[in-house]
Amino acid sequence: MLLLSSVQNPRLLCLQSRLSHFNFRINSSLHTSQILTLTPNPSPPASQILDIRKLLLSRQKTAVELAGDYLTRIRRSDPKLKSFLYVSEESVLREAEELDGKIQRNEEVGPLAGVFVGVKDNICTADMPATAGSRLLENYRPAYDATAVSRMRESGAIVVGKTNLDEFGMGSSTEASAYQVTANPWDLSRVPGGSSGGSAAAVSARQCVVSLGSDTGGSVRQPASFCGVVGLKPTYGRVSRYGLVAYASSLDVIGCFGSSVSDTGILLNAISGHDKLDATSSRREVPDFTSQFISKDILDSKPLKGLRVGVIRETLDEGVDAEIVMSIRTAVSHLEELGCIVTEVSLPSFSLGLPAYYILASSESSSNLSRYDGIRYGNQFESEELNSLYENTRANGFGSEVKRRILMGTYALSAGYYDAYYKRAQQVRTLVRKSFKSALDENDILISPAAPSAAYKIGEKKDDPLAMYAGDIMTVNVNLAGLPALVLPCGFVEGGPAGLPVGVQMIGAAFDEEKLLKVGHIFEQTLQDCSFVPPMASDS
Repeated sequence: MLLLSSVQNPRLLCLQSRLSHFNFRINSSLHTSQILTLTPNPSPPASQILDIRKLLLSRQKTAVELAGDYLTRIRRSDPKLKSFLYVSEESVLREAEELDGKIQRNEEVGPLAGVFVGVKDNICTADMPATAGSRLLENYRPAYDATAVSRMRESGAIVVGKTNLDEFGMGSSTEASAYQVTANPWDLSRVPGGSSGGSAAAVSARQCVVSLGSDTGGSVRQPASFCGVVGLKPTYGRVSRYGLVAYASSLDVIGCFGSSVSDTGILLNAISGHDKLDATSSRREVPDFTSQFISKDILDSKPLKGLRVGVIRETLDEGVDAEIVMSIRTAVSHLEELGCIVTEVSLPSFSLGLPAYYILASSESSSNLSRYDGIRYGNQFESEELNSLYENTRANGFGSEVKRRILMGTYALSAGYYDAYYKRAQQVRTLVRKSFKSALDENDILISPAAPSAAYKIGEKKDDPLAMYAGDIMTVNVNLAGLPALVLPCGFVEGGPAGLPVGVQMIGAAFDEEKLLKVGHIFEQTLQDCSFVPPMASDS
């Protein structure tokens, strides 16, 4: 009998989700038994980082061999996927050779030794470009590493290259990149999300082990949902922003992508901590985020017994696709099976977060991007006098989405409108923080979808910016409150050749990433009948 996995036949998975949601009892009827036979139970996702470490230290593989494997995969898949703007083959092979030498000499290697990492192209790397997806910074090569990058390198990581993004992080589909449009590994006709779409697609397609992105209003979490990978937005201040090209400084956070919760937690361990180069980085002690990861083999029947989970009512209302709601409710049912106490919570200010976010983010971007004038920063477009030099540089260097947000922000900050827009948005931000605090006083974590839909077609919303902005409603409130959030895949909806993944968002209290990772790891280890590896990665 031909066995079809849940990836190959997402309709079977959707049917199973419905059966679980309505608490149908499995019986010996013909149709139900066929479904169970056709859908095998794949093992939970393993840590690629730990597997690589084991391979290297046991001498089963060399770092150079592993580097060759990943570079070959990029050469084969990236012409269609377009997740990378730059790949540094020469430096990857050189660093891999150096690592092999250390292992041969029995020298100690870091926790990320031999781990191939993609870095979003708005995060500075000393030996590679940092364009922020903009023509204005074309050919710019920073003289230094961002703190997050330098900490990864110190832990032994090898940076493969720079991943595509919406220009300056402004977008939700990676279609606003000045260079190329990245495709979704699950369906090349669909977007991977944004603005960190390149980083999410690269991990999903197994072009790298983990990757760094940035999250200003959901730019790590929404692509993670669209591409079927794990995405973590840390608490504001947990990870240094030094070396991150600024978009909205009070909202920007460097985040992590991985194919498993384990890998995401290991990466967060490496990059977290206070940095004297970033005045907004926290001095809080960084715990070992992986210390409470428990193997599925030794879990008891109710590993999350007593954990209080609040489902945000406003995130399952009108405007959210029915299949997304079904997937989230199924995920919640799974948490109940693990012992969680689930209740519904209301955040009355939730709907106000989206307009407040776009006023605040646009206002801050208007200020931050004023430095790109062709004299202080950015490629210069020559002109005979100063004002026209500014105009030509910005007109030719910035894309349409960046210009739109600069104009909105400048307007909101202008005399006569400051109180009506910017000040009021800050007041809404305070309400959002208070409502989250109240909900998290009563619950350990909060649950919502990561996006109101699965990945949509390339070009479907590009000419409708309001529809694009509305897609951020599930994520922007978390940035306004400065809280951590974890997105991990929880199911599929129909679409594309192999189904489209859906992510569930878990929101925690400030600096409580450890709890989110623990819950996410148990959820992931016990999730049945789901394999989140896209066909193009399975084939390779």
